[in-house]
Amino acid sequence: MEAATLLVGYLFDTYTVMRIEAETDVENTAAQRALEKTGFTREGVLRSAQWRGGAWHDLVLYSKLRGE
Repeated sequence: MEAATLLVGYLFDTYTVMRIEAETDVENTAAQRALEKTGFTREGVLRSAQWRGGAWHDLVLYSKLRGE
């Protein structure tokens, strides 16, 4: 989690981006908790967004805006 916090800070400090996005598998609750602890907001589920292991998987979309 500390690495993610440092990366987010670096991206906002170095680039003029307004938004950083992250996605994780809907079943990966550990990654979801880590993103939320890093200040990301859950925006929704991208249904059947990733083909992996011979099947379609849903992804959870997160974002963090500059200043949050």
